[in-house]
Amino acid sequence: MSEAPSWIQLLRTEFEPQLQSLQVRHGEVTIEVAGADWAAVAVRLRDHPDLAFEMLVDLCGVDYLEYGRTEWSTDAASTEGFGRGVMPATSGRFSFEDAPQDMAMDTPRFAVVMHLLSVTHNRRLRVRAWLTDDEFPEIASVTPVWASANWYEREAFDLFGILFSGHPDLRRILTDYGFLGHPFRKDFPLIGHVEMRYDMEQRRVIYQPVTIEPRVLVPKVIRTDHRYVQQAPAGDEDHA
Repeated sequence: MSEAPSWIQLLRTEFEPQLQSLQVRHGEVTIEVAGADWAAVAVRLRDHPDLAFEMLVDLCGVDYLEYGRTEWSTDAASTEGFGRGVMPATSGRFSFEDAPQDMAMDTPRFAVVMHLLSVTHNRRLRVRAWLTDDEFPEIASVTPVWASANWYEREAFDLFGILFSGHPDLRRILTDYGFLGHPFRKDFPLIGHVEMRYDMEQRRVIYQPVTIEPRVLVPKVIRTDHRYVQQAPAGDEDHA
C-alpha cells in the first residue's frame, strides 16, 4: 500500500470528533470541519509531525447563493433575440431592489476554504467550514497560525462580508473605505449601489444612486460534462 492512505487515515483518526466529511476526488483531499473547530483544527494540522501543513497557500470565502440554479432552458424558447432560451433567475439580472426573493437554501450560504501545503511531506489539503449564520457570517481567524492568512482574510471580509474574529486588523483591502456592500456576494448588483460623477455646480466628485439598468448577456449554465463528475473513481483514495 502506498504512503498516501496512511496520512489520509491519520486525518480520520486525529480529527474524528471534528471531522464532518473527508473526500478524495481526482487525487485531491478535502475535509470539512465545523466553524467552531476551525482554528483548533488549523493548529493541529500545522503542528502534528506526520501532517506538518506549515504553509497556507490560499484562503477564500464562497457564496453558495443560487448554487446549482441555471438560466438556460430550451424547453420554452422564443424565436428571436439573444435571450431566447434564457430564463432570468439570478440576481445579476435585476436591480438590488428587484432581485428574486425565492432563494431559500437547505445548506448555509457562506463557507470559508483554505488550501494548505506540507513542504515537509509534499502534500496538499483543502479544508472547508460552513458558516451557520447567513446574516452575520463569522469564523475564527487563523492569522495566529499562519501569518499569510492576514491579507486573505481581509480580502474575504471585503468581498464577501465574512468576519474573522481575532484578526489583528480586519478592514477592507481592495475596495474603497466608503464602499457599500460586498461585491462578490451573489446578490450584489453588477451595476453596484452608487455611481460617481463630477458635479459642475459643486465643483467636486459626488456619489449618487446608479442610473443604469442591469444588462447581463451571458446566461448562467450548469455544466454536466466530465469535468464536473461528482463520483470519484473506485480506488481513487488509494492513489491520492
